Formats: sequence, C-alpha cells, structure tokens
Amino acid sequence: MLFFVSLLVDGALAGAVYALVALAFVVVYKASRMINFALGEWVMLAARLVATGLSAMGLGLAGALGVAVGGMMVLGVVFNRLIVHRLVGQPLISLIMVTLGFGALIRGSAALVFAGIPGAIALPLSQEPLVMHGVRVPADKLAGAAIALACILIVSWFFHRTRTGLALRAIADDQQAAMAVGIDLDRHFSITWALVGVLSVLAGTLWTVVAGGGFGLVLVGLKVFPIVIIGGLDSIPGTLVGALMVGVLESLTAGYLDPLVGGGFSNVASYLVLIAVLFVRPYGMFGRPAVERV
Repeated sequence: MLFFVSLLVDGALAGAVYALVALAFVVVYKASRMINFALGEWVMLAARLVATGLSAMGLGLAGALGVAVGGMMVLGVVFNRLIVHRLVGQPLISLIMVTLGFGALIRGSAALVFAGIPGAIALPLSQEPLVMHGVRVPADKLAGAAIALACILIVSWFFHRTRTGLALRAIADDQQAAMAVGIDLDRHFSITWALVGVLSVLAGTLWTVVAGGGFGLVLVGLKVFPIVIIGGLDSIPGTLVGALMVGVLESLTAGYLDPLVGGGFSNVASYLVLIAVLFVRPYGMFGRPAVERV
C-alpha cells in the first residue's frame, strides 16, 4: 500500500509540472487557434538560457531566470512579427508547418550555441526529502508542483478576469469580428507569444529540476500532447486534470506494468488513454465542441 501511495504522490507531482508545460500549448491555441508543435524546442531553449545564465554568466537563479524570460519574450514577439503576422487567415496546415520548421531550426542551432553548457538547474532547497506518513516526497518536486499550480491559476485569472484576456478569447472565437470591434490582432498575438516565452522558461526550469534537462528536453512536447487533447485544447482546467491523470498513469504503469511487460510501456500508456478519450469525446473531456451555423 505504501508503494502505491508513493507512486500516486510522485505521479501527481510530476503531473503538475506536465500541466505547466501543456499550458504553454493551450495558451497559443486558446488565443489564436494555432497549434505550436515546436513547444518542446521552446521549453528546451528556455532551459538552456537559464543554464547559461547560471554557468556562463555567473548569475544567481533569479538573475538567470530574468535573462531567460527577457530573451524568450523577445523571441516570441519577433516570431509573431516576422512569421505569424504574415500567416493570419492562412490554412491551418501552413501554421503547423511553420512551427515544425522553426522547432527544427531551434533544435539544430541550440546544439551548436549551447554546446558545453551544463544542463543541471537546482532550486535553493534542501536535498533531504520530506517524510509524510511514511511517504518520502522530494522537496524539489513538491516546490515545483506548487510553483506550477500557482502559474496555472494566474494564467487562468488572466484569461477570465482581464480585458486583454477577454480580447484574446474574442480573437480565438472570430478574428474578423474581433478586428471589426477594434481589437489589434498583431498586438495581442505578440502578448500571446511573449506569454508562451515566459511559461516556457518556468516550465523548462521546473522540468529540469524535477526530471533533468539537456537537449533531450525537446521530447517533452511529445509527452504533453496527449494531455492537451485529453483535457481539451482550449481548456485550462482540462489541462490540469489531464496532466494529473497522465502523471499518475505513467507513475503507476512504470511501477507495476513496466517490470512485467518491459521498460518503456509507461511512455505509451497515455497515448492509449488518448485514443480511448477520442472515441468518446473527440474534443477532449473539457473542450468545447465546434458549433457552426449552417
């Protein structure tokens, strides 16, 4: 029983960090109905910038995070102005191919630019795990989950309680109608991609602390894709629920099934759940079905 509870807690803590990574995916779709398949590369680049600030520049964690946030926000705004702005109104496949190509560019150039930069990022916390009713909980995972949940609540408040968030939701519903009432698409898309840059820094840092970093961090994009589909592409609460489900599922599968069927099955278990959910609710558990007037 203690083993089961330990797996459950570990999976829930990992799921909270999954949710923050997936939130960067949802933010783009929620504001522009655009799917960013380069999310893993954005998160990897953000984590590399933080590691560069720590090791190459000799900054503290706060300073390194500030440098990375500034760099990723600039990248987001430039990406919007030079690429996304020119594709407004174009077919969805064009936007998808652009993100795939941009991700490949980041992945290839990062290996050259950041060669030799250590991948480790550590939070200023005690390395001794906390023991709760016999369950050992790593302090860094607990802190990472708490930070991730706080960020999710802040972003949810931003989308539902601010004028900018309301404008972004209006743009996602109908870009033409949004422009007709005076909403500046270019400005709000720049805000969206700058927000993605900030979330990428936080998600990349926490993921590196919890699970390790390096250039393999690009694979995190594939790990969160089932989460956003299961929860609903445009639903922040769905992202959180889906992430916790996938985190717990992977942890239990790794603990009980991997020793029986072979290591690595836990990595595909979430995709099996994804297929099952798509059969029942093609738009996800909390997603909104597309309604068109005929």
